[in-house]
Amino acid sequence: MTYRAFRISALLCVLPFVCGLGGCASVNSRLAAGMEDVVPEWAGGLPADAPARPGTAKYDQEMRDRERERLRPKTNDPAPATNNNATGAIH
Repeated sequence: MTYRAFRISALLCVLPFVCGLGGCASVNSRLAAGMEDVVPEWAGGLPADAPARPGTAKYDQEMRDRERERLRPKTNDPAPATNNNATGAIH
């Protein structure tokens, strides 16, 4: 078999595998979007206390709660400590 015929036959043997792997990548990206939420933590999934993902209703609620907390006046904060000692600070 000549070198050129060997290269063509090798290419024809490898080509289906390369195309198959390319197809797996596009399928896996679609499957991963749904599978990532059902993988248990012990198998490498998200922990139970992980924050919600952007675009979900739970995420929107958390952002509204966080913004509401940020805008809430902090009137219950303790007053800064004052030095009531008549002599002042001693160095």
